[in-house]
Amino acid sequence: MMTRVQSVIAAPVDSKAIANSEFEQYVEGKAANISNSVGVEHSSLLSLADVTKTILRHAFWLAEQKQHLSLKQYRKLLVDLGWRGEEKRYLKIAAVFGKFLPQDLAQIEPLTVYQLANNSNKYKPVIDALLDLSAITQEAVRSLVKEQRTSKEPKPEKPSIWRRTKNGGRYCQIPPIHEKDERTGVTLQKMMDTEGLSSQQIVAEAIALRQAYQEGHLLVVEENN
Repeated sequence: MMTRVQSVIAAPVDSKAIANSEFEQYVEGKAANISNSVGVEHSSLLSLADVTKTILRHAFWLAEQKQHLSLKQYRKLLVDLGWRGEEKRYLKIAAVFGKFLPQDLAQIEPLTVYQLANNSNKYKPVIDALLDLSAITQEAVRSLVKEQRTSKEPKPEKPSIWRRTKNGGRYCQIPPIHEKDERTGVTLQKMMDTEGLSSQQIVAEAIALRQAYQEGHLLVVEENN
């Protein structure tokens, strides 16, 4: 069975060159296990699964050629096939998905294959997780990508009143209090003026009283008129 490569390769490729290329022969041999019911040679449109598998076969074959051919031969191959400048994306795919077989990833959309390969560092946890799946589907990949994005979302920073001194100690600093009626500030200033206490002393006493109330050591008594 012969797969029509020009139907699936992103860059425009001359059909005559492809018809006699080593890639065509490679795909023909590797695709022998695909069901004849697919009838690829009789249809101008391939299913997404066929497209994905053919892209992966293309990528693996190209990586093999680069490994075994001399640099001059490899460059000539790219020129002869009209793929010069397009080969990098497929070499990335081969490098990223080298642990998989084309049929393993058949249920992933072609654009998703390119997306994962072009951002392999970003999606490395996703690609590694695929190895543990019994069935790799587009929905499973979407779920893994979503999980990765969620885990990387910055968590809200916990408010802290603590500040560090130059010698390694720490002290607490209460942030500014903004109120329309300025009630807290006015009351605090009045206590400082009348009692001769510092703002720190008054705040410390207020916090101690509030804690005692929360722990049940103080009770609020309402006066009955």
